[in-house]
Amino acid sequence: MASVDDMTTFRAVLSPCIGVCQLGDDGLCSGCHRTTAEIARWSQMNDDERLRLMEVVLPQRESKLR
Repeated sequence: MASVDDMTTFRAVLSPCIGVCQLGDDGLCSGCHRTTAEIARWSQMNDDERLRLMEVVLPQRESKLR
């Protein structure tokens, strides 16, 4: 039987969607601050792309909106 160390580690990255799906005049969703291209591509992104979007890109966008 394989040990946990021998198994590939998977990271689940949850969607930033909060169920408030409205595009503003700036082209960003008012709920999650993603562009339509980012929303459409979400399911094809790998974990690293998703994490970068959630930990770097979206917080920067949100801070500019305040």
